[in-house]
Amino acid sequence: MAEAIRPVESSRLGERGLILWLTQKNRTYYLVGYLLLLALALWTLFPVYWQLATSLRADVDLFSPTVTLVPRVLTGEHYEKILGPSYPFLRQLRNSAVVAVATTVVSTLLGAMAGYALTRLRFAGRTVLARLLVYAYLAPGTILFIPLFVMMSRLGLRDNLVGLTLAYLTFTVPFATWMLMGYFRTVPIELEEAALIDGASRWQVLWRIMVPLSGPALVVAAVFAFTLSWNEFLYALVLLQKQQVMTAPVGLAAYVVGDQYYWGQMMAAATIMSLPPLVIYLFGQRWVIAGWTAGAVKD
Repeated sequence: MAEAIRPVESSRLGERGLILWLTQKNRTYYLVGYLLLLALALWTLFPVYWQLATSLRADVDLFSPTVTLVPRVLTGEHYEKILGPSYPFLRQLRNSAVVAVATTVVSTLLGAMAGYALTRLRFAGRTVLARLLVYAYLAPGTILFIPLFVMMSRLGLRDNLVGLTLAYLTFTVPFATWMLMGYFRTVPIELEEAALIDGASRWQVLWRIMVPLSGPALVVAAVFAFTLSWNEFLYALVLLQKQQVMTAPVGLAAYVVGDQYYWGQMMAAATIMSLPPLVIYLFGQRWVIAGWTAGAVKD
């Protein structure tokens, strides 16, 4: 009887040992994972810290032969200069805000209409048109700014915020359409069929059913359009030559005069410019994650 019990007890001890070993191994994996995440977080946040620290350094500290991680002297004079009346930074921020908001609103509306048409309607060339939208989004801006410059010049839209907004729509509308197409496919078609049977038109189905149910995807498209149009530099540099209509990214180049770099003012302006996208993302973070997940799974 004792000989029959010993194998059972030894097997239980072996199972406990295996469980203990796996637990310790999982803890090691968790520890390694947390260390890697910490290293990546520091790697990501260090440029942000350096930008903020540089904007708060005095000129004596900026041009010192020795560099320190922590500023020796903290000052807000760089912010006072760029926000003062002698600098055009506030006007440039206003121009960027006008272009970014207009681009966001128009691209989201057009993306919703185009995405619904390409997802639910059946017409000749629908698949080809959907692929062309993706190709248009993937086309690099470095090969498009010359044709856009010629076209805007002939239309009289150079040095015009409307022309710049139209140029930004060339890359924000394709993405918004592609993103919303993936999300519209998750909406049950029975809801549309029931609404159509009750007498609703396609426009009513789009704006009263599809759009309210596609909030996360709309937020993703809006955040993407706002961020890109707010930070865009190449098209704004090419299409805008007058000081009155320059946007903030182009205005940053004014802090480089010959071989002199006004790092304090430049980093102060860059810090202020980074706040609107950050605030928008923080408020819409939950919707952004849901929208990205749905679009990635269904598209």
